[in-house]
Amino acid sequence: MKALRISLCVSLMAFALAGCSILGSEQRDPVTIYAPDIRVPARAEWPTVGWSLVIAKPTAARVVDSPRISVRPTPGELQVYRGVSWAQPATELVQDAVQRTLEDSGRIPAVASADAGILGDYKLVMDVRRFEADYAGAAVPSAVVEISAKLVSSRDQRVVASRTFLQQQPATSVEVAQVAQAFDGALSAATADLVGWLLVAGRDDAPLRR
Repeated sequence: MKALRISLCVSLMAFALAGCSILGSEQRDPVTIYAPDIRVPARAEWPTVGWSLVIAKPTAARVVDSPRISVRPTPGELQVYRGVSWAQPATELVQDAVQRTLEDSGRIPAVASADAGILGDYKLVMDVRRFEADYAGAAVPSAVVEISAKLVSSRDQRVVASRTFLQQQPATSVEVAQVAQAFDGALSAATADLVGWLLVAGRDDAPLRR
């Protein structure tokens, strides 16, 4: 019954960043789950490419690769918000955002996750370095998303391009719901930057593969 309740709450949040309470006799306190719904429209400057892409499962430190929502109240101190979580670990949130944006962009003929067993012309490798709320001396925290990305040629395992993307979005208050909304903005911005960079890097490299 508990699993069913979680599934229902997550499905209801598929269209917006929102929270739902998971109540159960085995839990003392309700748990609120936040599910960012990242939808990044294609930008005019993004090129249309003719190659396919496989997205490897992103890596991250154990404290980052978790559904817990991390907060840094002071430098060098990392905590988690109590009674709340993401619907997925941060690595899965990042991968889903990037893959959905590429699929919806109409700028690439084929994109799939590595576990789909499909071979692509290029592979995207990502490391999620930060996915946390950081006060950084301010009265309210900012959502911080930092992703290191590499575009790798599947033919010869050559690193075509690499870049680190960092986005910060201040929350409008210290309330967790507002912090979660700030993550929506930070992840959307990081995703847009990464996808645009990836398409350009692959476009510029494609003639060298012939």
